[in-house]
Amino acid sequence: MNSITSAHLRFERRVSVRQCATGSETMKITTSALAVFAAGIALTAGTANATVRLKLADALAADHPTSVILEQFAEEVEEKTDGEVKIRLYMNGVLGSEREVLEQVQNGAVDITRVSAANLENFNPIYQAFTLPYLFNSQEHFYKVMDGPIVDPVYQASLDSGFMGLTYFDSGARSFYTKSQCVETPDDLKGQKLRVINSHTSIRMVELMGGIPTPLPYGEIYTALQQGVIDGAENNPTALTLGRHGEVVKCYSLDEHLRIPDFLVISKTAMDKLTDEQIAIIKEAAVNATQAQKKVWNEAVDEAMQQIEEMGVTIVTPDKAPFQEKVAPLIEEYKQDPAIGQLVDAIQNAQ
Repeated sequence: MNSITSAHLRFERRVSVRQCATGSETMKITTSALAVFAAGIALTAGTANATVRLKLADALAADHPTSVILEQFAEEVEEKTDGEVKIRLYMNGVLGSEREVLEQVQNGAVDITRVSAANLENFNPIYQAFTLPYLFNSQEHFYKVMDGPIVDPVYQASLDSGFMGLTYFDSGARSFYTKSQCVETPDDLKGQKLRVINSHTSIRMVELMGGIPTPLPYGEIYTALQQGVIDGAENNPTALTLGRHGEVVKCYSLDEHLRIPDFLVISKTAMDKLTDEQIAIIKEAAVNATQAQKKVWNEAVDEAMQQIEEMGVTIVTPDKAPFQEKVAPLIEEYKQDPAIGQLVDAIQNAQ
């Protein structure tokens, strides 16, 4: 017999004695007391078994390498909290675009999301640093910076906007792909309408290189290429395979002008529902997810490059120096920005 049941029985015996001694009026009082006592037991049991349910929304397809890792992240959190925290995934953009979901994170309708730094820059200027062209000169440089203390303040910077960073994910090097002429020099971009993320930095980058930037949601790229609304786009290799853009373009030019990280962010509203221990578990699971994603991502890129060739898309590797020269004024401009200048310097000096 457990302690709660024993206490209940002792309470009932005392009530029974008092009822016999004092009559019906006392019975009314003690019956009410019993109800209060029982309600207290029920409330205690309910609190002990309370489950926090969180929504994680993402615009990526469910079979995307990063989406697979997010499933593992959710499973690890549930396991390590003994089921006290359950994360439900909403993939394929069912709750909206990256920007729309981020707005839902701000108002507490969504708890967690993976989002590109290019979209985060619209909510906090510090993320603009990660959207600069040729900021990272290699994947090794990228990992050195992102796994180090340089980015720690970045995760906290958006708390005033209603969310906090948990970790980052590699989204690869972005390069140009076009329907006709291969891009081997910046001159080849002249007059070409190129889809870019709706980011001030990305728009300025393409303008400096000579192209015509055309911001569009990711989900509209395939049709826009097919119908001639745009002449090309820029993204990592999986866009040509998982996104099927390789079906409607002829050339992929590996100029690797951008390495924009994705960030996994959690709403302040969600954090207020969690205990310190649960938050620590979520942070740990997020860091574990990053390390697992690196391997899965690199395997996916290798496979995508092979598939791109099999799709009949021509792959060229242009000299990066002319492209870097075109966008140098943009980097110098951002170095003078008091909001991100120090971060840009720190990243470049971490090579």
